[in-house]
Amino acid sequence: MRIKRGVHGRKKRKKILKANKGYLDLRHSTYKRAKEAFIKAGKYAYRDRKVRKRDKRRLWQVKIGNAARNQEMNYAQFINLLKKQEIQLNRKILAEIAEKYPEVFEKISAEVKNQ
Repeated sequence: MRIKRGVHGRKKRKKILKANKGYLDLRHSTYKRAKEAFIKAGKYAYRDRKVRKRDKRRLWQVKIGNAARNQEMNYAQFINLLKKQEIQLNRKILAEIAEKYPEVFEKISAEVKNQ
């Protein structure tokens, strides 16, 4: 009995081509180029999920540093005082407070300075 192939292969190729919808040149229409682009895009996505976390943390540090400088101390001093007094606020929350509620950040920094 002859086994005809095609359904699974076509399904696999269509899946890749569908994922590459919107890519330029042959990367959205030619299977070989589309597969290469698909693999590379996956690598970039994996790598950049890590980079995004790194960038966010750097942004939070800048925001906290600017707010701390307004309170006459630098970022390192502020974080050090927080740790010494066992105040457990993470950088994301501190940055949000510093940006949206500067009066609350001022109270936190005053509390940290006094003790």
